[in-house]
Amino acid sequence: MSSDLIVRYYGAFNAGDLDGMAACVSEDLAHHVNEGQVRRGRAAFVAFNAHMARCYREELRDLAVLSGPPGRFAAEFTVHGTYLRTDDGLPEARGQSYVLPAGAFLTVAEGEITRIVTYYNLADWLRQVA
Repeated sequence: MSSDLIVRYYGAFNAGDLDGMAACVSEDLAHHVNEGQVRRGRAAFVAFNAHMARCYREELRDLAVLSGPPGRFAAEFTVHGTYLRTDDGLPEARGQSYVLPAGAFLTVAEGEITRIVTYYNLADWLRQVA
């Protein structure tokens, strides 16, 4: 069942298992990050996740996975994070913690995630780490 794949993907995220996350996505993944450019391909996704792991430690809680038409899913969760290292163009990191509601839209085909679109309130995050 595809929703199991989504749960496995977010379980790998929470475990800090970057290889496990990469194993859930297709080679031609379209990764739409909040307020950023679309990253295309598994290699770009892996590089993005390595960068994120250096700058942030996050746990997603209260995960709810919703299914729609075949292959289409939404996930809602609360991000509990710590800002570890200053990210380019963002405020200085000093170990600030934050809690944000967030969500994602995902597409699954042939047993792999082919698209991830993530949303959260950047202004709220900036306020929390300021």
